[in-house]
Amino acid sequence: MRLALILALCAGPVWADAPLFVIEQSSLPFDLGPGAPQNAPARQGNSPNAAANSAANSANSSSSYANSPRNPANEKRVIFTQDGAVVGYYASSTAGTLNLFDLSGNRVAYRPRGSKSLFSNKGQWCGTVAAAQGGGFAFGIIRTCANLF
Repeated sequence: MRLALILALCAGPVWADAPLFVIEQSSLPFDLGPGAPQNAPARQGNSPNAAANSAANSANSSSSYANSPRNPANEKRVIFTQDGAVVGYYASSTAGTLNLFDLSGNRVAYRPRGSKSLFSNKGQWCGTVAAAQGGGFAFGIIRTCANLF
């Protein structure tokens, strides 16, 4: 499976560069897709309006230094494509939300605490987050969300 190969290649420290690859939603196992209850866009805990996920929450904003492209720590959290192009970075909020930002610091997607899925700022299901061996992440994202980077 392609996801397993990518995960094997992504071994590294907890905060490390992370690959982004385009996926087809229909090719995912049930537990990684939006049909699984913990990943459903309709689940209140996954909503972009939930306080922990909200773009208005300063913990999820690039105006927060922890999430800023000016923060040198984010240079170790690079999101890159299969061809090696750097498209953004990721950072975790104090509420446990994993935020994905483009290179300008605009939040593109988030993973709520307790979910394996990524959602756009409008609450659209965008893909899945996989933990890489030894720490770090790999992001499998549908084409419409990958185009947001």
